[in-house]
Amino acid sequence: MSPTALDNFINNEHVKPVHGHYFDTFDPARGIPHSRIPDSTKEDVDLAFAAASKAFKTWSKTSKVERARIMNKIADLIESRLDEFAHAESKDQGKPVELARTVDIPRAAHNFRFFAGRILHSVDEAADLAGVGFSYSQRMPIGVAGLISPWNLPLYLLTWKIAPCIACGNTAICKPSEFTSLTAYMLCSVLQEAGLPAGVVNMVFGTGMGAGQAIVEHPRIPLISFTGGTVTGAKISSVAAPMFKRLSLELGGKNANIVFADCDFDLALKTSLRSSFANQGEICLCGSRIFVERPIYEKFLAGLVQGANDLKVGDPSQKDTNLGALVSKEHWAKVMSYVQLGQEEGGKIECGGQKPTSLQGEFQNGYFLRPTVISGLTPSCRTMREEIFGPVVTIFPFDTEEEVVGYANDSEYGLSCSVWTENGRRARRVASEIEAGTVWVNTWMARDLRMPFGGMKKSGLGREGGNHSLDFYSELKTICLAD
Repeated sequence: MSPTALDNFINNEHVKPVHGHYFDTFDPARGIPHSRIPDSTKEDVDLAFAAASKAFKTWSKTSKVERARIMNKIADLIESRLDEFAHAESKDQGKPVELARTVDIPRAAHNFRFFAGRILHSVDEAADLAGVGFSYSQRMPIGVAGLISPWNLPLYLLTWKIAPCIACGNTAICKPSEFTSLTAYMLCSVLQEAGLPAGVVNMVFGTGMGAGQAIVEHPRIPLISFTGGTVTGAKISSVAAPMFKRLSLELGGKNANIVFADCDFDLALKTSLRSSFANQGEICLCGSRIFVERPIYEKFLAGLVQGANDLKVGDPSQKDTNLGALVSKEHWAKVMSYVQLGQEEGGKIECGGQKPTSLQGEFQNGYFLRPTVISGLTPSCRTMREEIFGPVVTIFPFDTEEEVVGYANDSEYGLSCSVWTENGRRARRVASEIEAGTVWVNTWMARDLRMPFGGMKKSGLGREGGNHSLDFYSELKTICLAD
């Protein structure tokens, strides 16, 4: 089967890149090309900006009720094509179809529903300044937003940006990851069918150095939302800050998973297996540094290794598959380099660390890796400090609460942390001391879209979710009327 050719989506039309250049992306499970992606440049971004700028004039004045109606229609259409989107996401990213069907695609639809409801039920501020006048706040759309999304949760995180952006009356130029553009391309037909006006959402496909950089550098794009690596986030910030662009950066993580001896052992172990290896460990919120209180360390390690060995790695279309393939050959090599580094730094590979030997036939060239647990390292080594972003976790014992909080906070990242304890006072105390944007106690990946989400330190800049998203995607104005 020949690769599927995608085109840019500008002004509600599929258009070829200005210079006519494309490149291949690969099916991670098979290691073969499956899509041809436009290699877009500044000229393509300029075309998208012209369409988005024109659409902003009318979309920014469209009523909230009408915006919400269209957004709910988008959600309906995504749900009606659930299986189609799930299979495409799996083929493009490598994840199990079942994960895409139960998490990624439903969440994409929910993003639109949530913000459709949020704009209809938000309340602006008002105050009476006795004897002087009356003041009230008013949210104003900002303009054309640049939305750059990652490859690990492609539709899930792209719609997390699009939904609040257009809910607030802005228009958008989106640049999905060049590794995983298929479901973004499919979303374009949904936007058309839902009746979203031409130019409100535009998709420009291509590389970060090509299309992404052109979006960031565009002098008339006033806000950028980016999810991806910390190095790229720093480059974006260096370009955007002198131009006074509004920035939301959700970047890397090296998250601690703290297990106290008084935890619900079975629940902590079961959830730690998920937080370690879900989506092949390619989630910025995965708990890749596991710290276990010494009295239960050996038991927990044995359970973690057994559980990891029991996970099925292979054909993403099979319902009982737990881990699919890593997103690309290059990323697989990067993750494997950290497995090697962990050994060089004195670590012991308790399980995994290699491709499954059972995969043959169409999957023999796929980018698979068995879930890997490394023990015997020190918290200061590179393997325990640098983001790996794959199915590789380290495990280390601790003796005191103060000690483990120190380990957890001794990181240049601060995205999330999980804490396992049945002691309520300890839970609140440790959660308060952890330097991370989100702390889960006795759970993982419980996301409330009403709450702020973002990272500390090098894990990001700004917060999104609920009113924080509305704040980012709108300009807040105070109007004062004299008595």
